[in-house]
Amino acid sequence: MTRFRIILTVVCLTLAAGLAWAAFKAPRPQGAAVSSSGKAAVGGPFRMVDQNGRPVNESLLEGKWSAVFFGFTYCPDVCPTTLQTLAAAKQRLGRKGEDLQFVFVSVDPERDTPDKLKAYLDSDAFPRGVIGLTGTPEQVAATAKAYRVWFQKEGEGSDYLVNHSSYVYLMTPKGEFSRILSAEQSPEQLAELVQKAMREES
Repeated sequence: MTRFRIILTVVCLTLAAGLAWAAFKAPRPQGAAVSSSGKAAVGGPFRMVDQNGRPVNESLLEGKWSAVFFGFTYCPDVCPTTLQTLAAAKQRLGRKGEDLQFVFVSVDPERDTPDKLKAYLDSDAFPRGVIGLTGTPEQVAATAKAYRVWFQKEGEGSDYLVNHSSYVYLMTPKGEFSRILSAEQSPEQLAELVQKAMREES
């Protein structure tokens, strides 16, 4: 290799190293970094109907803590189990449980009419006072999108299933997202998380 080529190679490597270091040290564009602080963009405006056929919107969440859960009445396992686990957690909250309401949002508008939701939620297997929401396919899709919920119909005919996210979204009395709960947690764990959220908000 000639002297000229050696010098050129050294210069190029030096420039490349300098550019890499500058890129590493340069501040990231706003929004590029993922921060662990702050609240996730979950929730927002929605328009649906409850199990009594009454139009409702996001104001439904104001004034009480809300555990918002997406599912459907033909769900064979996850949905009823989640409602039962939430009910057990609410019992463990004692008087604080009076400030917690459950909102069950259907991802199956094709079958889950208000009457169907009402009959389902009136079952003795579920806690009293669960608010059921349904609506047009467009309304359901918009609400699911606001809560970052994924769902997809599976199968044909009247016995199809709906695959969906199974998280529970704990919302503050201001209608703002607090944290995610999971039905895989025990009632004791759920109650502890809700109590912690209540303390942080007070």
